[in-house]
Amino acid sequence: MKKNRWLIAASAIAIHLSIGGAYAYSVYKNPIAEELGWDASQITIAFTIMMGLAGFAAALFGSTVEKLGPKRAAMVAAVLFGLGQGGAGIAIAMDSVVLYWLTYGLLSGLGMGIGYIAPVSTLVKWFPNRRGLATGMAVLGFGSGALITAPVAVNLMESFGISNTYFILGISYFVLMMIGALYIAPPKPGEVEEAVASGKAKTTEIAQMSAREAVRTKQFWMLWAMHLINVTSGLMLISVASPMAQEIAGLSVAAAAAMVGLMGLFNGGGRLLWAAGSDYIGRSNVFVIFFTIQLIAFITLPFTTNAILLQLFIFLVVSCYGGGFSNLPAFASDLFGTKQLGVIHGYLLTTWSLGGIFGPLIASTVYEAANSYVPLFYLFSFLIAISLGISLLMRSNVNKMKKQRAKEEASTKHKGKQGEPVHS
Repeated sequence: MKKNRWLIAASAIAIHLSIGGAYAYSVYKNPIAEELGWDASQITIAFTIMMGLAGFAAALFGSTVEKLGPKRAAMVAAVLFGLGQGGAGIAIAMDSVVLYWLTYGLLSGLGMGIGYIAPVSTLVKWFPNRRGLATGMAVLGFGSGALITAPVAVNLMESFGISNTYFILGISYFVLMMIGALYIAPPKPGEVEEAVASGKAKTTEIAQMSAREAVRTKQFWMLWAMHLINVTSGLMLISVASPMAQEIAGLSVAAAAAMVGLMGLFNGGGRLLWAAGSDYIGRSNVFVIFFTIQLIAFITLPFTTNAILLQLFIFLVVSCYGGGFSNLPAFASDLFGTKQLGVIHGYLLTTWSLGGIFGPLIASTVYEAANSYVPLFYLFSFLIAISLGISLLMRSNVNKMKKQRAKEEASTKHKGKQGEPVHS
């Protein structure tokens, strides 16, 4: 049966919407503490395990995902993530914090990491001339999952209790992910040629490399470093946005809470818009824009007392944070091809776990030492300036490699014409 590539995209979004629901974790904290009396730190450990493990799981199991194929890999992710969420309900019913860490933390983290990378390389193959749009659609689903899960989880807890909420959501995630998994598949020869021919955006792979070959290139480590700083800076800002806005610009608690909600929209929207735009202006140019925006924002934020301007800077930075995730696999496919994109993408996603650890940790450490957000923004301005330099160097290298590739292709065509027989 011939597959529809837009339904393939919908399948990927279904998988990412499900695992993205984990970002709504904060709605469980107070109800669990009130019902079971667990400490806030005990409850937070589960989320830390899950998010920390997700990025490393993507790296550890990237080659396994490639061997299994997107369908079976997504099915494995559905089982793990569904069991993790449903098992959390059993842990709550048994009042076992260790079981909660093992289910919500360990199993969900494994399912999230595998489920995150499973559809991406397949989508890139279905949309070879719209790689940014393809990865943007999937990662938009991941960023938007919490917007749907948060109100649903709150209503379910009020009606059925915490344990039953985890059971209901665990089953729902499993079903939704399985539906996506059963349809998703790589394209067969000839299935996407017509769509590519009708597209306006063109993407040329610079090389086709294995994961082992890719990690030996300077381009891999430049991309890794840029994304690490982008993730760390974004998560740092997200972790302090509300109290910082109240302290610097005098926002009320309610206004700061509303700002945090809007940050979710910019995070999700940035994932799609920046990635789709990169199909036309180039991935390397988008990263230069990211770090230029963030450098201006981080230098200016400590002195921005105007509430509207401060929020605008925050929204722009958060959009760059989200856009980095959607541009990452598209950029990797441009540089290294799609042969082992799942593995390469997994290696690059170790930055996700490291940024999740370092961003909030640096923020809390610096603020406690200085009792001010100003040194924090100076520190990150320095890091972003380094990333801006790397992104400019990367753009120069990419342009040189594209020119070299074009010369090689032109030379091959010329030799081919010279070897053609002459007809009278």
